[in-house]
Amino acid sequence: MNWKALIEDRNRFFWVLHTAGWFGFALVHYLGSLLHDLRDIFAVIIFLNAYAGWMITIPLRYVYRRAWNFSPLKIAMVVVISSYIVGVIWQVIKNFTYWTIYKHGYEPDFWLYYTQNSVWSFYIILSWSGLYFGIKYYQMLQKEKQNVLKANTIAHQAQLKMLRYQLNPHFLFNTLNAISTLILVEENNSANKMVTKLSEFLRYTLDKDPMKKVTLSSEIKVLELYLDIEKVRFEERLRVVIDIDEGCQNALVPSMIFQPIAENAIKYAIATQESGGTIAVTVSQFGDDLLLELADNGPGAQIKNGNLHRENGVGLANTRERLQALYQDRYSLVVANNTPSGVKVNIRIPFQKGS
Repeated sequence: MNWKALIEDRNRFFWVLHTAGWFGFALVHYLGSLLHDLRDIFAVIIFLNAYAGWMITIPLRYVYRRAWNFSPLKIAMVVVISSYIVGVIWQVIKNFTYWTIYKHGYEPDFWLYYTQNSVWSFYIILSWSGLYFGIKYYQMLQKEKQNVLKANTIAHQAQLKMLRYQLNPHFLFNTLNAISTLILVEENNSANKMVTKLSEFLRYTLDKDPMKKVTLSSEIKVLELYLDIEKVRFEERLRVVIDIDEGCQNALVPSMIFQPIAENAIKYAIATQESGGTIAVTVSQFGDDLLLELADNGPGAQIKNGNLHRENGVGLANTRERLQALYQDRYSLVVANNTPSGVKVNIRIPFQKGS
């Protein structure tokens, strides 16, 4: 049985609970009757009483539906009055059934005797009403919770897409600037190579869904593609070292997680030195976490409270926001000075295996 579909179908859910409740009422009374020396016909009385309760409480559902938007005081009045009326009617039916069948056609001296013990029946119906409103309010709260979660998910997805798409224009501007410079100095072959690499890079970013994580091997490929573009510009001045532990190739990471960090390293470590520099990428697993590190051997920077004071673009701020949106508090991003020189960025995220 598909329980989720059953619960979400409110009409079907009502009939299941309604029937199960009155069946339970009959079962409890039957088990209680076994403690007394009663004739077998009493089981029929119990069944008829439960069936009468099942039938007579159905109209209450429609009464309460109409009263649903009333003020709390009016709802309470409707519930009490309706429960009392239905309770009295039910008690009359129970007394009539008991006296007619079990007592062989006994008739009381006064018709009001048919309503005796109505208070107990009133309590039963009042309990049914309480359960009805309790379940109804619970369903309403669950529905509101689902709506809030859905709205948060949509906002969350929109935020991630916005953060992801901030990267491409930023990188594109810098690359086109470099291509323009190469053309001005008549380095047409280098400019052509960079345009080719750029088209491959942009094709990759457009093909990947920014809402989905990618495998580390895929992320490393796009990082290498990005660095190849920069190598056209820097040639031997840019050196790259990549060290990936075995078993981490299929780990899931946010797409384009390395690119803005690598862009910062190139801008502030490679481009500022005549001899260029090295970008080192290291990935390893530690327990249930995946550790990502990107380091350079540039001149370093002033670091305060984990922030780089040299940064003017989206870079690390964008990366922090993306990690926060994806992992909440289950991540860390630490910026520190590298040894003997430069800056290193360490990211810790949950280790998730991809296919």
